[in-house]
Amino acid sequence: MLIKLKRVRSHLEDRKLALWLATAAGLLNAIALGAFGFFPSHMTGNTSQLSSEVSTTDFKNIAFFGAIILAFVCGAILARIIVIWGIVTNNRLVFCHILLAEGVILTAISIYETYYHVFTSNREIIAVLCGLMGLHNSTSTQLSNGRVRSTHITGTLTDAGISFASVFVAMLRRDYSKDTQAQKSQLTTHLTTIFSFLTGGIAGLSLFNYFGFTSMTGVGIVLATVAMLSIITINRRVGKLRRAY
Repeated sequence: MLIKLKRVRSHLEDRKLALWLATAAGLLNAIALGAFGFFPSHMTGNTSQLSSEVSTTDFKNIAFFGAIILAFVCGAILARIIVIWGIVTNNRLVFCHILLAEGVILTAISIYETYYHVFTSNREIIAVLCGLMGLHNSTSTQLSNGRVRSTHITGTLTDAGISFASVFVAMLRRDYSKDTQAQKSQLTTHLTTIFSFLTGGIAGLSLFNYFGFTSMTGVGIVLATVAMLSIITINRRVGKLRRAY
């Protein structure tokens, strides 16, 4: 799921990726809403809000919305730079390392907020969360070759609509070609991403209401654990193969 191999990546691997990363994104998005009244992944809304603030010349809010959009982009850029480094050094675990770092940072933030939360630092924490969401989305996008965008549900809904239309027209024409099967598989992958993000969002608000910032710690620990398990599993497989030869 977290390893990019030379062979063609299967839709099953992408669905597992969507299940874990889109759920985590939905959880974090909803928890941030409960904690700060803000969606750290909703860059369409944040860009629109920036336009609104520019028209009212509220420079403090202009700087804030500009900063969180920049943080999201920087997170995406950082993920891409790390992946390129992984390709150059032939490091197949690079995606695992990115998610491990994200989980550790998210856990550290949530622990800090649990014990030292002050309203004056809310905007800085939101900016960091936006950066993590950019990193998160960029990682899933690169790993799946653009088929899974864990935080970009607007684009995923659009892609799902296109895939559904293609499948529907093919059914009317009784077209049973390989292209139609590929569209069906892609539609299922998109629906898995949407469903995972939605259920993660529902669960996230409930968890925050019961556990507060501790629920964010849980998301960070799960991400770090999934990444660590992947690293351990792959290292064991490589070790067995080397001993076999």
